[in-house]
Amino acid sequence: MLWGAGVVVVLVVAAFVGPAVYAGLVNRHADPVPTLSTGSASVGAAGPLADGRWTVGSGSFAGYRVHEVLQGHDATVTGRTDEVAGTVTVSGGRVTSATVTVQVASIRTDEPPRDSYFRSTALETSKFPTATFTLAQPVPASSGTVSLPGRLTVHGVTRDVTVPAQSATGEAGAEIVASLPVTWADYGVDAPGCPS
Repeated sequence: MLWGAGVVVVLVVAAFVGPAVYAGLVNRHADPVPTLSTGSASVGAAGPLADGRWTVGSGSFAGYRVHEVLQGHDATVTGRTDEVAGTVTVSGGRVTSATVTVQVASIRTDEPPRDSYFRSTALETSKFPTATFTLAQPVPASSGTVSLPGRLTVHGVTRDVTVPAQSATGEAGAEIVASLPVTWADYGVDAPGCPS
């Protein structure tokens, strides 16, 4: 009798405390919002990006940030991968073409079960292993705030997008931080908890 009552109390407490504890743990493991690096070590002396064909360099990453609400508690889940490739062509001080491809199955969070769901159920990476952004119109190849018009392909669905970005350019290359809000349904993905 007493043991049974104790179990009930523990379960009831877990039902109310569990979401708060989960949210706290998830938020502590969330990667920070990406920003441009301080200083010019990654791009060299400041200036416009030189004409030519550039490639995505080491240290680059892509990923996602998902906002969850569990019984009134906010949590931010982040996943990242460094398996990013791409090319950028600069001519006359403008980026005339650019393509960036991400190996979606390599995106990891701090929870293997979440990653398994992401790969198998949400984005079906065995069928759609990559996500790709292709620039649609030339943009300035210089430091500052820029809007990147293009086409984003995720989960086999391609949509026209305009991606807000910050860039720092120099003699050694460029650093770009870009982020785009995406709705699951826009790319044919059922959000967790939604019926198939």
